[in-house]
Amino acid sequence: MTTLRFSPPEPARLADSLELRAGTTLTNRLAKSAMSERLGTPEGAVSEELVALYARWAKSGAGLLVTGNVMIDASALGESGNVFVEDERDLEGLRAWAAAAKSGGASVFMQINHPGRQSPRTLSKRPVAPSAIGLKGAGPLFAKPHALEPSEIEAIIARFAETARVAKKAGFDGVQIHAAHGYLVSQFLSPYTNRRDDAWGGDPERRSRFLLEVVRAVRAAVGDRFPVALKLNSADFQKGGFDEAESMALLERLDGEGIDLLEISGGTYESAKMFEETVPTRASSKRREAFFVDYVEKARSRIRCPLMLTGGFRTKAGMEDALGGGAVDLVGLARPMAVEPDLPKGLLDGTRDAARPVRLATGIASLDSLIQGSWYQTQIDRMGRGREPDPKLGRVMPVLRYLSGRRVTRLRPTVATSGDSAASLTPARAGRSVTAAPAVDAN
Repeated sequence: MTTLRFSPPEPARLADSLELRAGTTLTNRLAKSAMSERLGTPEGAVSEELVALYARWAKSGAGLLVTGNVMIDASALGESGNVFVEDERDLEGLRAWAAAAKSGGASVFMQINHPGRQSPRTLSKRPVAPSAIGLKGAGPLFAKPHALEPSEIEAIIARFAETARVAKKAGFDGVQIHAAHGYLVSQFLSPYTNRRDDAWGGDPERRSRFLLEVVRAVRAAVGDRFPVALKLNSADFQKGGFDEAESMALLERLDGEGIDLLEISGGTYESAKMFEETVPTRASSKRREAFFVDYVEKARSRIRCPLMLTGGFRTKAGMEDALGGGAVDLVGLARPMAVEPDLPKGLLDGTRDAARPVRLATGIASLDSLIQGSWYQTQIDRMGRGREPDPKLGRVMPVLRYLSGRRVTRLRPTVATSGDSAASLTPARAGRSVTAAPAVDAN
């Protein structure tokens, strides 16, 4: 039995505020977790649709909004329509995005990321990774990556820091480093994708070096009074990958790094645990509806920073149980907020006790991924055009729309708003659709 190193915090309620180490106070315990909105312009800049989307989510009642993937390198995009921030060239657009997201009183964190080998061939013909290990079963969709040279690794670390600096200057309240879901930081952590035997791999300590150096560089760039959050896998859920034992050990190494908020998730493109849907149907299932709650309860003794849990939450009872147990400090909601942008407000004022059930599954895994990704992406696109989501939307139209490569960024929003994050259904530079299923909450 594990001996507690740190005492758990007092049980919390949804409406309680949460003060982070850097001094930022979140107004409540509900957060919109990152979804890859894919509404960036073809040049990788902030679009009007992205601003409109976050102006809508600003009214949600959530205490924190975390943007979808903002890539640190224009040559390394995870999906079509990613915004990328290499310097201050789109500072005005970024300021509009941040201002729109904060217009309702929420804090907004920019999620910063590098896809590594998880960059489609249509966007990157020569992706990078810790080792030259291609995606299993990806066929022609993803090119085999080349192993990074030490000098390239140092340059990527510097890019994370620069993107974080620009985010702060643009008015974002914090950044979240994406170290989960099989993207580059996660690839360094995993013995499956990191087979190096140098200073950046070979054992758990060296595999964690890249993450720790990114955290330290970002902190140096933004200072102590700007929140630096982290999204981390509990496990990769694939043979030979980053497992729970290594994850727990990493938490202890992270504890002294001054992380302000740690979000727990799990899975990779090859084992997409983060895409699973749960709809609790029995009272007994409501108490454990979140995917990774057991892990968080163990993690509580290993690290002092607040813990955010995302994945599977659908009922107020399940959220309150997670907070009331003391292990979870913040509840993350992703896909439910693509359908019900005002869900946090309803949960807080007592008018809602659960997210609206959405049943799209056919039982065919590959088809379900396409249907669900397209369906939720369409809801996000609707809000980007100044319209409300349509919970009664059928399955067929979103899939056909995705396969046809239609882009929401060719349109203009129907209402005037001010700034947030974005993405579309076609590659920003290639001008044709990626054949992989859209991954709305892959991040």
